[in-house]
Amino acid sequence: MRAIRMTTAALAAFMVSTTLSFAGPQIVSGPGADPECFAPWSADTKYMQWPAKSGPFKIAVVNGFVGNTWRIQMIKTAKAFAEDPSMKDKIAEFKVVSTGTDAPAQLGAIEDFINQGFDAIVTIAVSPDGFDRVIRLADRNNVVLVPFDNVLDTDAVMQVNEDQLAMGRTWAEFLVKELAAQGKTSGKILEVRGLPGNSVDRDRSIGIHEVFDANGGPWEIVQVVGNWDDGTAQKVTADAIAVHGQFDAIAVQGGSTGVVQAMLDAKHPMVPIAGESENGFRKLVAQHAGDGLKGISIGQSPGLVAIAMKAAVAALEGNVMPQLISVPLPVADYTTLKDGENFWSNLPDNFFTVNEFPPCGVNVSGPAIMAQSEADVK
Repeated sequence: MRAIRMTTAALAAFMVSTTLSFAGPQIVSGPGADPECFAPWSADTKYMQWPAKSGPFKIAVVNGFVGNTWRIQMIKTAKAFAEDPSMKDKIAEFKVVSTGTDAPAQLGAIEDFINQGFDAIVTIAVSPDGFDRVIRLADRNNVVLVPFDNVLDTDAVMQVNEDQLAMGRTWAEFLVKELAAQGKTSGKILEVRGLPGNSVDRDRSIGIHEVFDANGGPWEIVQVVGNWDDGTAQKVTADAIAVHGQFDAIAVQGGSTGVVQAMLDAKHPMVPIAGESENGFRKLVAQHAGDGLKGISIGQSPGLVAIAMKAAVAALEGNVMPQLISVPLPVADYTTLKDGENFWSNLPDNFFTVNEFPPCGVNVSGPAIMAQSEADVK
């Protein structure tokens, strides 16, 4: 019996050792570390904890699409934050790659970094699913994988995001309110969507349609694809105006400056518009609000990458972390825009205006961001 007990104890010890070595994060009780910065998405959000490692750490950013200004600024922000005094000493090696819209290429890059011994990988997912294999590989190697912005449809990894459904709803609620103030409870809406096939575009559009479906009507919603890019959004908006005539309001996920420029070029009447946080868009709303361009600007900040990097390091240090971290929506509208405060007349139109997160001690300056390159770091 003593031999059996010893064998059982040895087996249990082996199983515990194996779990600690290869199981990835453990599900634990909250609260998590630094809850003002790493706020749980809801009361039902579970908490994770990885075995603590000694730094400094090897961290990679695996981006997908890089063909718009938001992604370019995101990459520049990641590089600037890696050099920030609060992070620099915690990073031994920092790599950045952009793989395009091909999901297998992105999965291959993540797998390659895991096999190279990187400690954490921050990524904007090309697709909300199909990542099961690399999640299992990351767990076997105790690598912290942190999707942000375009997140995954899973609770198996720690993720960082703003509430995209809420963003779509807030945009649409603003438009419905502004149209009601004009006596309109039905009409024609132009919806300029983002990059097809990912969770952000999907969830924002769902939120927009939920609100319009529940308020007044009938609403004719014309959808075009702007890829969150000013040039593309300007062209498809110009085409939509040429084909469909006048719109009563516009909801644009990104490329907002280009959309307004298309309206100006076509001499389209100024109408309520809901858009992103591009500096140029906020300049135009501030300039033309008195002409009817009643705008709301909600920022999906490229600075989310800094929060994801900070969360990855906190997890590597053994802290308890929420599985889904919620970053509050930064909202400004035509009544609250102030030059030098939430937009800057002396900065480029394609600069995204929200890059400071006071609860996290993150404030990556515009000059520090613009000094970086969007090129891969291999």
